[in-house]
Amino acid sequence: MTSETRTITVAHSPDSDDAFMFYALATNKLDTGDLKFEHVLEDIQTLNEKALRGVYDVTAISFHAYSYISDKYVLLPHGASIGDNYGPIVVAREPYRVEDLPRLKIAVPGTMTSAFLALRILCANFEYVVVPFDQIIKAVQDGAADAGLLIHEGQLFYQNLGLQKVVDLGEWWHEWTGLPLPMGGNVIRRELGAELIGRVSQLLHESITYSLEHRADALDYAMQFARDMEPELADRFVAMWVNGLTLDYTERGRVAVQRLLDEGAERGIIPNRVRVEFVG
Repeated sequence: MTSETRTITVAHSPDSDDAFMFYALATNKLDTGDLKFEHVLEDIQTLNEKALRGVYDVTAISFHAYSYISDKYVLLPHGASIGDNYGPIVVAREPYRVEDLPRLKIAVPGTMTSAFLALRILCANFEYVVVPFDQIIKAVQDGAADAGLLIHEGQLFYQNLGLQKVVDLGEWWHEWTGLPLPMGGNVIRRELGAELIGRVSQLLHESITYSLEHRADALDYAMQFARDMEPELADRFVAMWVNGLTLDYTERGRVAVQRLLDEGAERGIIPNRVRVEFVG
């Protein structure tokens, strides 16, 4: 008697780093048994909003969003994007400084992103406008905003476009806390139950491992999501966000996630304190 196939929805952003991570699963390189993985690509703000409703079995989220969905989802122990002494960058046309932030209108990629949370922790009040993450540089260039909060590949080439760094939030956070700055992670729906959660978690870990061991092939696959980037630049971007901390948060990475959410709660940016919980 053959067992029925169970479909697991896996949602992530159309970014080269996420594509790299899920390469093995998306291209059927792994034996998944009776599990079938269906990939859904949406921008991070949409994923955060859908996670509030528990739409997908597994989804990438911003750690900021985790504070609102921890009743429905638990964090997988791998798959995170964590910047160790680097992170989202606020850029502008003018040579602004951190002290100028409160008087600037800043284009941000979404209010539930971890980048927005980190910026609010650094600077409690500033005017902002929500802009799709891949249109933020244009918003700054066109003068629709004084500054922009970059969470994507633009972190690597904004200078070529005549923009200047106001602050790298990862550098600031590291200087202040000594910790890496956690951006996004993968969560899984609690109602799948312990056995299924364990199996899915294992396969996702195998997918990341496979990509890191078959880097050239995985990068070649990820290039289709790299928005016109040169391969060398895409490789640098992927290396920033898929690394040792992606395979395993380590104690330091887990402490960093809790610290980020605690700092948000202390300032009233997050409504209440949340205990970060991982599978297994």
